[in-house]
Amino acid sequence: MPRVMDVRGHVAKLRRFWRRERRLPAYSEMLGLFGYQSKNAVAGALQKLEDLGFLERKRGRAVATAKLTGSLRLLGTVQAGFPSPAEEELADIMSLDELLIRRPEATFMLTVQGDSMIAAGIIPGDMVLVEKGGTPKIGDIVVAQVDDEWTLKYYMKDREGVRLDPANPQYKPIRPKRSLVIGGIIKAVIRNKVKLPDELNVARGALKFKRLVRDVSKSPLGK
Repeated sequence: MPRVMDVRGHVAKLRRFWRRERRLPAYSEMLGLFGYQSKNAVAGALQKLEDLGFLERKRGRAVATAKLTGSLRLLGTVQAGFPSPAEEELADIMSLDELLIRRPEATFMLTVQGDSMIAAGIIPGDMVLVEKGGTPKIGDIVVAQVDDEWTLKYYMKDREGVRLDPANPQYKPIRPKRSLVIGGIIKAVIRNKVKLPDELNVARGALKFKRLVRDVSKSPLGK
């Protein structure tokens, strides 16, 4: 086994295998997966991953943990309208990766800076899942390189061509002057903190802006 183990690489390979096969690979399969020559090397790697919490032992066999698979328990439902008792009911087990990521090989994450998209519910510090390679539709939120500068905006079109719109009235739409490269389409937004009180009013603006985007996309200019 190599003196320094590539933990991140090993975990990524195991995750891809698990998503495809719904099981951990056998020792013989791990030889090729990790590029090892002996099963002792595989055993050492598994022990390291177990120590880090990616695997656990059950009846002498290595089993993937939620840390490796990204799985969470779906306990049931909760009312968003009138209050009702929320009972803990184990409805299913799901992987957030599977729920949010359709093409893992083409998906990456970015941390948002700036407040130009607050009416879309995207605030500074949020993380966005970006999928490369797709063709954006009108109203999609995209990561784009405009005249050599990267930005996060709504993708729009009119008679003059492509326009990148903010979701904050304090900012102006952007039109490419020299070049435009679409880096990817936003597929999900992840927030790791509680929404701040002064951001709660953003919801009203978000609804109005979404209606505007919908109306523009249905108009002759948006087709």
